[in-house]
Amino acid sequence: MEQSDHSGLLISDFNLGNFANYLRHDEEVPEVEVDLAPYGQVAPLLIDHGADCWAARPRFVVVWTRPQGVIGSFERLLSFREASLEQILSEVDSFSNFLLQLPDCVEAVFVPTWILPSHERGLGLLDLKSSQGVARVLSAMNLRLMENLETSPRVFVLNTQRWVEQVGKTAFHPKLWYLAKIPFANDVFLEAVKDFKAALRGLAGQSRKLILLDLDNTLWGGIVGEDGWQNLRLGGHDPIGEAFVDFQRHLKALTRRGVVLGIVSKNQEEVALEAMDRHREMVLRREDFAGWRINWQDKAENVVELAAELRLGLEAVVFIDDSPAERARVSRALPEVLVPDWPQDYLLYAGALRSLRCFDVPSLTGEDRQRARTYAAERQRVTRRTELSSVEEWLEDLDIRVQALPLGDDHLPRATQLLNRTNQMNLRTRRLTESELKGWARAGGRKVWTFRVSDKFGDSGLTGLVSLEAGDEGGEIVDFVLSCRVIGRKVEESMLHTVIAYARSAGLETVRARYFPTARNKPCLDFWRRSGFRPDESLDVFAWSTRDAYPVPECIQYSS
Repeated sequence: MEQSDHSGLLISDFNLGNFANYLRHDEEVPEVEVDLAPYGQVAPLLIDHGADCWAARPRFVVVWTRPQGVIGSFERLLSFREASLEQILSEVDSFSNFLLQLPDCVEAVFVPTWILPSHERGLGLLDLKSSQGVARVLSAMNLRLMENLETSPRVFVLNTQRWVEQVGKTAFHPKLWYLAKIPFANDVFLEAVKDFKAALRGLAGQSRKLILLDLDNTLWGGIVGEDGWQNLRLGGHDPIGEAFVDFQRHLKALTRRGVVLGIVSKNQEEVALEAMDRHREMVLRREDFAGWRINWQDKAENVVELAAELRLGLEAVVFIDDSPAERARVSRALPEVLVPDWPQDYLLYAGALRSLRCFDVPSLTGEDRQRARTYAAERQRVTRRTELSSVEEWLEDLDIRVQALPLGDDHLPRATQLLNRTNQMNLRTRRLTESELKGWARAGGRKVWTFRVSDKFGDSGLTGLVSLEAGDEGGEIVDFVLSCRVIGRKVEESMLHTVIAYARSAGLETVRARYFPTARNKPCLDFWRRSGFRPDESLDVFAWSTRDAYPVPECIQYSS
């Protein structure tokens, strides 16, 4: 989803006016503009794509309904009349199909789960036991809804129950319904706005990727330089020690979602690392961290240096520190960094971490789950570079393997993620949904390749993407995208070899690439200037005559 275009449409069987206003005026990025469809006309509006509300071609749609408002048989059940589960689920299937067939202009569809007011007890004692129990049937409806929608990459089911639980007893008030046809208190809408904004940021590639942590009284209890690693509060029969271990467990879990960990701490490095290596209750070990700055320097400077070393922008960073003074320093000096308020009570650390919405992403790939290992392997590469006399010798020693693959359904999610989340080595920085990328690639005269990269230290996974569009005057490279983790290892040249080899076989006389500048993709321009492609007078278009082959670098083992 384009970061600058967050226009949406709200469809509901109840009054969503307050929710719309909260979305429009919420201070969190991105700014959102929404239109309200007339409430109470859910099915007609979902079916009739020619209705007035679709004229603005919304980029996202929220379809928020009450179960009895769109599922007629469930309304019968609420009156304790017979309604078969089979019929109810059939109606859920029909409703799901409406959602799956929304216009192509819609990049994301958000569907809050169905919920009933807390005062609705259904059959009481029998409500979860009987096949006619309201709560039991509603659970089956929500499950069926999620199953029906899970295969669509643009439809996301959101958890209404969590918003209601955050608000508590005041989440529902009958007077609001009778006076204004509003089933929820405003605080529920406020909680929903936070999740919707997090979802939009995730879709726009603005999720956070790196957590930088302090050590003393943040990752463990105590001050290692004074107490010694043996006396740190970690685990054992100690509520505070147990809380720190739990906090580490949840940090470790985030690495399986593609989040990278780093350390920024005022400490003596060898003392801190010894604690990680030797304390038996440590969940996180030094290999779990992509890098660290453990010294007595200014933490803001250390954050900048470490993020640069990991080739991540400051807008990808979360900084966690128990010290209000250090948090204030980083927050003031580096406004792009997210510095969450942090509880003084150690027992609340794990809960504070789990409540962060900044890591939401629209998909999880195998590369995401292996990212922590990838950064550990990168440390080995950097170490090896210092041991060799030249870059050329280092590249040869790495034993780099590059595999070019045509875009396929099995790696479409990762390819889309690369397109939307890569900023530095990105020729055009266009953003597409999975369905848009797939549709674009299928059009005549277009080819899309993805690239897997590995070396003797590990598999970097699918890290590159190139697309070519053939025209009357030759071919144009539309997308040229490479993960920052493998920039500068001759993978870029291997990608160009793939394009030129195809262009030669297809009879294209020239291949051109136009660079579109952004605030962060100058490394891409730097590459094209040394690529061997001929620049034009404007210096933003580069061309290659296919009379000449484009060689694979000698240090690369290439396959296709």
